[in-house]
Amino acid sequence: MKTYDLLGIGIGPFGLGLAALAEPLDDVEAVFLDQRDGFSWHAGMLIEGTTLQVPFLADLVTMADPTSQYSFLAWLKATGRLYQFYIRESFYPLRAEYDQYCRWVADQLPALRWGRQVTSVVRVADPGSPGGYLFEVSAETPGGVEKYCAKRLVLGTGTQPRLPAHLQGLDGAGPVVHTSDYLPRRAALAAAGSVTVVGSGQSAAEVYRDLLDGCGTGPGEHRVDWVTRSPRFFPMEYTKLTLEMTSPEYTDHYVGLPIEQRDVLGREQRNLYKGISGDLVDDIYDTLYRKSALGAEVPTTLLSDTEVVAARFDADGAEGAGEYVLTLRHAQLGRVAEHRTRAIVAATGYAASVPEFLAPGLVNLDHRGRYAVMRGYTVDDDRRIHVVGGEEHTHGVTAPDLGFGPWRSSVILADVTGREPYPVERRIAFQQFGLPAAQGDPQAEPAARAEPAAQVEPVETDDLEVAR
Repeated sequence: MKTYDLLGIGIGPFGLGLAALAEPLDDVEAVFLDQRDGFSWHAGMLIEGTTLQVPFLADLVTMADPTSQYSFLAWLKATGRLYQFYIRESFYPLRAEYDQYCRWVADQLPALRWGRQVTSVVRVADPGSPGGYLFEVSAETPGGVEKYCAKRLVLGTGTQPRLPAHLQGLDGAGPVVHTSDYLPRRAALAAAGSVTVVGSGQSAAEVYRDLLDGCGTGPGEHRVDWVTRSPRFFPMEYTKLTLEMTSPEYTDHYVGLPIEQRDVLGREQRNLYKGISGDLVDDIYDTLYRKSALGAEVPTTLLSDTEVVAARFDADGAEGAGEYVLTLRHAQLGRVAEHRTRAIVAATGYAASVPEFLAPGLVNLDHRGRYAVMRGYTVDDDRRIHVVGGEEHTHGVTAPDLGFGPWRSSVILADVTGREPYPVERRIAFQQFGLPAAQGDPQAEPAARAEPAAQVEPVETDDLEVAR
């Protein structure tokens, strides 16, 4: 059986970027597996006109290799859109453009294997390999089971849509939709007559804004409401010194903090990368203002600091058509009220978990069953299993940041090759994030690591947001 230097499981943007950076390297033979039939990035949220919240430089490869043939600018040139993008004078690509760009890159990479559902990952003895073993990966395909051997693994399995327990299993006539499935269900949502968006952040705002166009009292129009437990409809913080937190130095600082403190910071810092773009906040307000200027009351309500604590379906409501009844609790007032709606969109984020296909003891876990990720993005004692995109709880704001993905890929490929095929910047920030006397070697691993958990349980991400 052929042995690969690197085997990736899961091909999202981070896995795809790693594959693109590995492809030109003569000393890295890699293969990447994914259970889907091809690349797709948030297909349910490719709403017309929506843009990324990061500049085009935050593509798959540019921050590691600006000369790469797999850059966003290279895609624009190859598709005849470079001058149009130039004249547009915006750093922020359309979300649909980013998806098309990623598909273009994926089509060029021979290392990608689609339609492979990984079912097991185990160690197999191999005296000639470091540590005396290799990783054997089994994957189900339409043609049967395939097996692969590799010296190193990269886990990029991503997250799954999360629907809160009280929104699950509602037996009603109208749709209950997670944002990940929004576009295919948009027509059914609008036809329901009234829609309530539950959640916060960019995805909730984009869905609300999209539904707002059809909001009214005329024929074929609908009501739309937005309920969020967030204290306000907060914008993503985008000042330059704050952006320095997406840096190697801040990641060094964050990794060195106690687990409990990191968990607190993770929630406190959500507006740094999980807020709404300021332009979208303003556009929502301007749309409401424009609609209200026509003289009629706009059939919409925006409720902040309000949590949905229970839900049921009332078959006798809404003139026999039935309604969902949401029990809302206002945090500041401490009071509850009922809200009726015929359809629900849940912008309630995604849940991360450790894949079941990993053999017991293969990776290290913390006391909450999450990956215990070391500074160099490894999760095993021999530092041969890497994680991409699953380290938000250990590495902070850089983990989900598209622009920091190439930096992480550079670190992983340096580990794989024993050299730096792509230079790894150690210092990019003007500020210091700790006391000077407390700063150590920026490449050093944290001194302590949480003990492995006895049982692996799914761990939810912040349920206000869609992790990107």
